[in-house]
Amino acid sequence: MMRATFLVLLLIFGLGWPIAAFAVDPDEMLSDPALEHRARAISAQLRCMVCQNQTIDESDADLARDLRVLVRQRLVDGDSDSQVISYIVSRYGDFVLLKPRLTIQTLLLWGAPIILLVAGAGVILVRRRKTNDETKPLTHAEEAEISRILDRN
Repeated sequence: MMRATFLVLLLIFGLGWPIAAFAVDPDEMLSDPALEHRARAISAQLRCMVCQNQTIDESDADLARDLRVLVRQRLVDGDSDSQVISYIVSRYGDFVLLKPRLTIQTLLLWGAPIILLVAGAGVILVRRRKTNDETKPLTHAEEAEISRILDRN
């Protein structure tokens, strides 16, 4: 009974569990394990521009395959990890990074909603104060005019 339950759970989790690096073909892999490990670490940081929610290691898209090959080629040529990433970013932009760098653009992108919220709250507060400050008591002439109009009706 216990063994059957274990086998059923293994089957359920085995079929439903996402397999990391499923898309990497054996012909793409480098013979040097250290370089292959570096290539996998770099690939885990790069977004597939076609799939957008997957790393280039996980994607089956042709562009992801081209990027995997390019990363490995640059490593074989002697580039450091940061040089490889900089090269890919120079060709495809910051969007290719799964974790974007902290730049003025990213600060504006993430800070804009907060800035707009604070600015909107400021405008509302200023308008309320201005409205409250503008309310003055009626003069005697205004009160007399209102009384005259009300008496006529």
